[in-house]
Amino acid sequence: MSCAPSNHLLLTASQLGQLLVSTRKRPKLTQAAVATHVGLSQNRISYLESHADEISIKQLLSWCAALELELHLGERDTSTASSPAAW
Repeated sequence: MSCAPSNHLLLTASQLGQLLVSTRKRPKLTQAAVATHVGLSQNRISYLESHADEISIKQLLSWCAALELELHLGERDTSTASSPAAW
């Protein structure tokens, strides 16, 4: 994919699902194409895009590789107000 790199702050599983869908659709990848890379069925990819809280770490890392995404973890910036409900 030849888009400029961008970073996304994700606080909820729903946000993760939305990011996976939008990143898949940008280069016009199908759920079936992602499923092949992740080792799941197209039906399971469809389900997990709406239920991202059920994605395993192994699946997420494979999914990121298929979509040319990197996963970065870091400490939360506590200088701005954040809702504990997001966790």
